[in-house]
Amino acid sequence: MERGGRHEVGKAKISRRRFMVQSAATGLGVAAAGLVSLERGRAAGPDKVRWISPRGTLQVMDDFNLWVPSKMGYFKTLGIEAELIAGPIGDALATTKFVGQNQADMGYPSPGVLTASLDGGVPVKSVWDVISGQVFDFAVRKGSPLRSPKELAGKTISLGSVGWQTIVDPMLLEIGVDPKSVKYVVLGPEWIQAAATGKADAALAWEGLRNQWLGQGLKLDFMIGSTWSKHPSNVYAVRRDDLKDPAKTDAYTRFLQGMVMGLEFTKANPRAAAQITYRQLPELQKTLQPQMALFSMLELAQAYATSHRHGQPWGWHYTDGWKLYLGTVYKLGQIKKALTTDEVYTNDLVVSANKKADRARAIADARQFTLDSDFAKTEVWQGFSM
Repeated sequence: MERGGRHEVGKAKISRRRFMVQSAATGLGVAAAGLVSLERGRAAGPDKVRWISPRGTLQVMDDFNLWVPSKMGYFKTLGIEAELIAGPIGDALATTKFVGQNQADMGYPSPGVLTASLDGGVPVKSVWDVISGQVFDFAVRKGSPLRSPKELAGKTISLGSVGWQTIVDPMLLEIGVDPKSVKYVVLGPEWIQAAATGKADAALAWEGLRNQWLGQGLKLDFMIGSTWSKHPSNVYAVRRDDLKDPAKTDAYTRFLQGMVMGLEFTKANPRAAAQITYRQLPELQKTLQPQMALFSMLELAQAYATSHRHGQPWGWHYTDGWKLYLGTVYKLGQIKKALTTDEVYTNDLVVSANKKADRARAIADARQFTLDSDFAKTEVWQGFSM
């Protein structure tokens, strides 16, 4: 089995002119999309699944669930070649637009981006609820007098992209804060520094970044969204018509099978999963030490396991949470037409991928994995669970 090593970094297969035209249509900023190719496989040729991140970077611990099945050979065994595309910085809707335009196959949108895209006619549908609960938080400067999200009325909230407002508005309305009462400032990659320095009262944050930011020296406190919000979070979405194609559906199911194996591996040996992920991210290694990288991954691993911990399959969409969310965004006017849960997601691939995944292999691999000297010194926090 393959461990360690670096992946070749290529260029996104989209012409600059076409990308400029697509992005200009949204009125948002433009940056080149990075791409990483994983597991170029079998002689007959594996099925390629092009996955696009909403972050504009892959240099985070968030995607451990994809790095693990790649490096442990699970995608290859399943006949899948996964391409990870970092996506353009500043265009929050790219993760669905690129899927709808067949420039990617599977996007990673927030519920706000997903529903806004559906309302705008982008033909996508969620096939995997990565986090079946709230992953988004608010960050404030260390020692801020703000202690509750209800105190954000009349305050300034910094965002990395204008599209992130579709994330924050429903969170505020859910707790009784009028989104019109806050002032948003869009600061690109500097958005979190504005909160840390007090130039903004708060900033949008999410699990996985808390320990990464603290490990990089930022002075922040956090209002943890999962303690007060019942809304769902980011999903994996594909083109709606692909779900009518048995070959495409089979490929996506095998991709998700590999991911289930990655999650089972992580549950059995989180330090090994963190090591695999960290060693693929040279830029992150320059700013984040292994222990804090592990903590960053653990934040997300607990969030990714929300449905699993509650007795459902990995990636399960909860109807109650989605109905609440869809009602909230309709009330806000973020969508002009009321959406049904059937229009937004399907649990069919969730059930199939969980049923078919080779959990025994993943757990055995995790238990036999040898940690390097750095990660052998790390510790998993008490009470961690997946």
